[in-house]
Amino acid sequence: MPAAFVRLSLPACGQPARPSPATWQHERVTAATHSTLFPQVPDSPDAVLEGLDPEQREVATALHGPVCVLAGAGTGKTRAITHRIAYGVRAGILPPAGVLAVTFTARAAGEMRGRLRQLGAAGVQARTFHSAALRQLQYFWPKAVGGSMPRLVDRKIQLVADAAAACRIRLDRNELRDVTAEIEWSKVTQTVPADYALAAAKAGREAPRDPAEIAQLYTVYEDLKRDRAVIDFEDVLLLTVAVLQDRQDIAEQVRSQYQHFVVDEYQDVSPLQQRLLELWLGDRDSLCVVGDASQTIYSFTGATPDHLLDFRTRHPGATVVKLVRDYRSTPQVVRLANGLLSQARGRAADHRLELVSQRDPGPEPVYTEYTDEPAEAEGAARRIRDLMDAGVPAAEIAVLFRTNSQSETYEQALADAGIPYQLRGAERFFDRPEVRKAIVALRGAARFGGNDSLLDDAVGLPSQVRAVLSGEGWTSEPPAGSGAVRERWESLAALVHLAQDFAKAKPGATLADLVAELDERANAQHAPTVQGVTLASLHSAKGLEWDAVFLVGVAEGMMPISYAKTDEQVEEERRLLYVGVTRARRHLHLSWALTRAPGGRPNRRPSRFLDGLRPGSGGVAGRSAAGGGAAGVERGYTRGYTGRREDAPRRRQRSPARCRVCGRTLIDAGEMKLMRCESCPSDMNEGLYERLRDWRADQARRSGQPDFCVFTDRTLMAIAEAEPSSPDELARIPGLLKRKLDRYGTDVLAICAGQEVGESEIGG
Repeated sequence: MPAAFVRLSLPACGQPARPSPATWQHERVTAATHSTLFPQVPDSPDAVLEGLDPEQREVATALHGPVCVLAGAGTGKTRAITHRIAYGVRAGILPPAGVLAVTFTARAAGEMRGRLRQLGAAGVQARTFHSAALRQLQYFWPKAVGGSMPRLVDRKIQLVADAAAACRIRLDRNELRDVTAEIEWSKVTQTVPADYALAAAKAGREAPRDPAEIAQLYTVYEDLKRDRAVIDFEDVLLLTVAVLQDRQDIAEQVRSQYQHFVVDEYQDVSPLQQRLLELWLGDRDSLCVVGDASQTIYSFTGATPDHLLDFRTRHPGATVVKLVRDYRSTPQVVRLANGLLSQARGRAADHRLELVSQRDPGPEPVYTEYTDEPAEAEGAARRIRDLMDAGVPAAEIAVLFRTNSQSETYEQALADAGIPYQLRGAERFFDRPEVRKAIVALRGAARFGGNDSLLDDAVGLPSQVRAVLSGEGWTSEPPAGSGAVRERWESLAALVHLAQDFAKAKPGATLADLVAELDERANAQHAPTVQGVTLASLHSAKGLEWDAVFLVGVAEGMMPISYAKTDEQVEEERRLLYVGVTRARRHLHLSWALTRAPGGRPNRRPSRFLDGLRPGSGGVAGRSAAGGGAAGVERGYTRGYTGRREDAPRRRQRSPARCRVCGRTLIDAGEMKLMRCESCPSDMNEGLYERLRDWRADQARRSGQPDFCVFTDRTLMAIAEAEPSSPDELARIPGLLKRKLDRYGTDVLAICAGQEVGESEIGG
C-alpha cells in the first residue's frame, strides 16, 4: 500500500473507512491538488467525497476528536482538509460559523475560502493567525481594556531606527533589518528583553550585533511603542493571548463562537501561536492539524515542527492520517525529492514521508554546471525559451533562488531573451488600483449597460468586457516598454482572459454574473494568473507549483547558505532545497556556477546535498520512490554526448571583464555589459543612442512585445558607447545572444554606420 494511516476512532457518520478502489481510481485523481476553474457545487454531502483517494477520504470523514494529517508535498492536503470542512458542513455536523481554519499567509487563506465556496461551504472563517487574532482584539478591546485600540504599525523598522537613535547606536540599512528580525523572533518565542541574550545563545542564533545591544534596543523599542500608543503585528498575538488568559468570560465567548479548529502548515507554528491555539480550544479536542516536518523552513522566525511531531504525545487518542500519494510531480522528480530526504539527519528527518508519484513518467531532472553566474542565467533563459517554444506557458515556469539578490542577473537574462517575467511578492491582484477601478467600471456597465454606447456593438460577455476595459486602458496589443504602464495593462489583460474562461465555463453568463464572480474572488483573494515566468526566492515559493522549475545557484555557500553553521541550520537548508524540488510538476533543472563573475577563480563546487544524487558525484543515493531506478539523473549535456570525456561540450573560457576606463575588474552584470564601472565617465554617442531607441520602439510595436524584449536600455547604451562597425565587434558586447545578433545585427550595424533602416528590413 503506497500510503498509510493510523486510526484510533471510528469513521464519522457511518462513512466507510475506505471506498472501493473504483470510486476514486476511475477518476485517476490526477487533479488532487487542482480543481477546474469554475466547478459545479456538489449537490450532496456524499458528492463532496467523490474523487478523494482512500487517505484523503479518511481525513474528510474524521470529524470528531483530534486529527493529525501528515501530508507530503503535492499530496493534496488542501483538497483533503477543505473537503473535510465542506463535508462536515454539508452533512450538518459542523456549523459553518463555528469553524475557524487558520493558516500562515493571506494567499493560502484566500485559496481556502475560494475552495470552500466552490464546495458549498460558504460562511466558514479561513484566516491567518494574525487576522483572526486582530478581529478578536478589535472586538473585545473596549470590554477588556477600555477606550480605543492602539494604532497598528505596518512597518516596525522606523521604530527600530528611532530606538537606535535614542540609544546612540548607529545601524546601517541591513543591520536595521536584522535587528528588527531579532525583535520579531523574540516576541513570537515569548522572550522578554532581559532574557534575549541567553535565549538567542540557546537557540544557536547568530546575533547581528552584540546581544546586550539588541536587548537594549528591544527595551527602548517597546518603550517607544507605549509612548506613541501603537502596537506591532506580534503584539496582536501577545495581547490576544493576554486577554484570553486574564478574562475567562471573554475566553468563553470566543469558545462559544468557534467549536472546531483546523490549522494548516502546522509545522510552522511558533510557541506564541501554539499558546493562542490552546486558549481558543480550552479543554476541548475538536482540532485538526495538517503539516509536514520536512517542509519546516521558517525556524529563523520562531517556527518549530515540535508541536506537529509531539501531537500524538499531547493527544494519545488522535486519528493520524499520512498522505504520501504525490499527484503533483513525476516519478523522476519524486525520486530526487525522496533522495534528498534520505540523507537528512535530525528529528524532522526521522519522521520524513516517502512520497509515491501518481503521475506518468516524465523527463529526468537536468543538472548543468556553468563557468560563471551570467553564463548560468543565459543558459536558464535559453532552456526556458526552448520550453516555451515546445508549448509550456510562461506562467508555468519558475526560476527559484536562495536569496533575492540573485534575481537581477536572471531578470537581465530573461529580458535579453525577450521572455516576460514577474517577480514574486508584488501587490495582491485585487488590491491593485487599476483592478479595483476596472471592477467598478464593469459593475456600472452591468447595471446600466443598455445606456452604455461602449456596448452597442459588443456581442457576448468577452466582447463586452473588452469594450468596457478599453475605456480603462486595455488594448488588444500590449504597450511598449516595461514599468507601471505595462503592469497596469497586464492586470487588465488578466481580467479579459478571466472573462473568456468564465464565458466558456458558463455559456450565457452576463456581465452581472461576472461581476459577482469577481467580487467573490476579491473577497477570497483568488487572483487570475498573470502570464510570465516567475522569479522567486525558495522561501516565497512555498505552497506554489509550476510545470517547469529552474533551481539556480545550487552550490556550496549558497545551498547551504554560507552562514548555516550548525547541524540544525544545515538541515533546514536541505529542507529548503526539498521544497524547491517539489515545486516542479514535470521539468526540473538544477544548476550552479563555478565562479561568480567571468574570469573569476573557479573555486565553487556543487551543493553537498546533491552528492550521490547527481551523475558522477559518487555516494549512495537513498531509497527510491515508485517509478523504479536508482536515484540518479542525466547530466544536461547536448545531444550526441556519449559519456566520454572527450565528447563532453567544452566550457567557454572567459578572461576577466575589466573596466575600459579605469581597468578595475568588473563583477556586476550591468557594468560588464557596459564594460565600464557605473561611476566611470561615459563616452556614449547620444545621437546614436536616440536612433537606436527609435528603432527599438518600432521593432517592439511591430512584434507586439515590450521594448526591453528587443534590447534593454543598458544594451543600447553599450552599443552606443562601443559603436561597433563589424559583426565581430558587435558580438564582443557582453550579453548579446546569438539569436539577437542573427535577428537584429544587420539593422544595428547599419544604424551605427549612419544608414537608414527601411521598413522592409525591420525584423529581418
